[in-house]
Amino acid sequence: MTAVQGTTVDIPTDDGTADAYLSHPGDGGPHPAVLLYMDAFGLRPRLKAMADRLAEGGYTVLVPNVFYRHGRAPVVELPEFIDVSSRPAVFERLGPIMQDLTPDRAMADAGAYLRWLADSPAAADGPVALTGYCMGAGLALRTAGTYPERVAAAAGFHGGRLASDSPDSPHLVAEHITAELYFGHADEDPSLPPEQIQRLEDALTAAGVRHRCEVYAGAHHGFTQADTSAYHREGDERHWAALLDLLKRTF
Repeated sequence: MTAVQGTTVDIPTDDGTADAYLSHPGDGGPHPAVLLYMDAFGLRPRLKAMADRLAEGGYTVLVPNVFYRHGRAPVVELPEFIDVSSRPAVFERLGPIMQDLTPDRAMADAGAYLRWLADSPAAADGPVALTGYCMGAGLALRTAGTYPERVAAAAGFHGGRLASDSPDSPHLVAEHITAELYFGHADEDPSLPPEQIQRLEDALTAAGVRHRCEVYAGAHHGFTQADTSAYHREGDERHWAALLDLLKRTF
């Protein structure tokens, strides 16, 4: 297992400075870069541990606090374990913050994250891979379509509203995507009902995007997050296998 180094870094953006967690192998050399998009609960120990696990596999991983406009992480105070009883109060605070991150702002920020990685000595030259969780899956999809020349692969897990009927739904960027995509959907996820799963599949197929979409039976929205009651160990292990396989094919 490769020893990793994890540090907090600051990334200049059009609207200020985004704090982020950077994890990479400790050998001092450049490695293929992965941009990891957080879920709504934000940059916290669980996501840092996930970044470290990817770094152990030989990747340089950047996890930006996409809510930086509202403060450095943690933007919202969280319990150590997020259960059903604590979720309503947390989302009452997160709701306005999430709405404030418009697609235009998110994609301007994505450009800043990608430029930072391109300039980082810890990141190898060339395109990067993306992985995103919950709301981060939508950000990954949108980034792949907005910066196709910079994204070689993108994955999303238990994403919500990926193919809604909104005029700015993430799936509408499909025609611009050149990356290979993988999505692991949660079974019976109210934020991604069967009709949206099919709409996403149809859009990617029509656009000729190399992709694979799978529904994880028995897994709930948020199934990769071990610090929440939504965690599903089998789904999480399946997610790691699929993600690492995608990265191996990409790099």
